[in-house]
Amino acid sequence: MAKKYSMLGSMKVHPISRAELWFAQGALIFAILLQIASWKLSPELSYGPHGFIIMTEVALLVIIGLNASTRHLRPSSLYRTLSIVLLGIISLANVDSFFLVIRLLLTEGQVLSGRELIVSALAIFLTNIIVFALWYWEIDSPGLTGRKWSVHHKDFQFTQQDMPNEFPDWQPTFIDYLYLSVTNAINFAPADSKPITSQAKALMGIQALVSVFTIALILARSVSILN
Repeated sequence: MAKKYSMLGSMKVHPISRAELWFAQGALIFAILLQIASWKLSPELSYGPHGFIIMTEVALLVIIGLNASTRHLRPSSLYRTLSIVLLGIISLANVDSFFLVIRLLLTEGQVLSGRELIVSALAIFLTNIIVFALWYWEIDSPGLTGRKWSVHHKDFQFTQQDMPNEFPDWQPTFIDYLYLSVTNAINFAPADSKPITSQAKALMGIQALVSVFTIALILARSVSILN
């Protein structure tokens, strides 16, 4: 279904369906739950008050959710800022856990058991997929707040956009960005779309680096410990 644009002043407002927003928020909640599970299993994998970080993430998610029904009618820079802060906190927390696991592997490899390392690595890997899917959705689509965040017309070129006759008025939804994130995390390259702006390429590069080191270093070492 084609998405319509409305105007508020000189700003284009890009509404998204309630189902798509719920799906994205569900993915975000799952990422937060992965963080909680990882930190409960291995408290060594966190700097500072991770309980406060979780509370901040949940609070921001609730605030953004409360604005869901009116996000395209009364766009506010506050909610856009909150969505960016929320994604930034989760991203930094996940990268922080990644570097902590690397440090434990290089200096204190036996502090965590093989099972703990595998679970922690999987949590980092899955969180990485979810949070970058949300980043892609945020910069290229209306994202969590229903606004076109990017200054560019588009940040990704999807296959359907190259076939306007077969897919008239097609626009990507969150599931398309989630698939993009999965393929980038596993193949270290997109499968059916390509980044066309510097910010999209930078995000995909960061995700690929975290994914390859998680798979090659952490999981390999964890399996060797189990053996």
